[in-house]
Amino acid sequence: MAPNERRYTRDHHWAQRHRSGVRVGLTEFAQEEIGEITFVQLPEIGARIGRGEPACAIDALKAATELYAPVGGTVTAVNERLREPEAGRLINDDAEGHGWIFELDPDDDAELDELLDGAGYRRLIAPAGREEDDG
Repeated sequence: MAPNERRYTRDHHWAQRHRSGVRVGLTEFAQEEIGEITFVQLPEIGARIGRGEPACAIDALKAATELYAPVGGTVTAVNERLREPEAGRLINDDAEGHGWIFELDPDDDAELDELLDGAGYRRLIAPAGREEDDG
C-alpha cells in the first residue's frame, strides 16, 4: 500500500502522473473505511475543478462521500468502466489500480509535489503508536 510514485491527500485520495496528466482515485484505506461502493458519479470531461474542490460523489453501503481534487485542473478522462452496472466492485477490488476514477490536466504541476509521498501517507494511516516501515 502507498507506492512511492504516487502522492496522497489527508482525505485518502491518491494522485499519480499519468501520460500528460494526473490520474486520481480513492486509496485502499478509504475504500475499506467506507465499505462496499455501490455508485460513482463521475465528473464531466472538460470540467474545471480547483484543488480541494469536490470532483465526484461516491455512494457506499456504509456512507456517501465526495472525492476532492488533489490538484486543480481540467478533467480529461474518466474511468468509463465505472459507468457499467456493479462498477463499484472495480474500486472495491482494486481501488489503487483498475479502480482509478478520473484524470485531469493540472493547472500547476507543483501542486502534486505538495501532497504526501508514500512514506508520509503510510505514517498517516499507521495505527497510533506504530509507524510502518518505509519499504
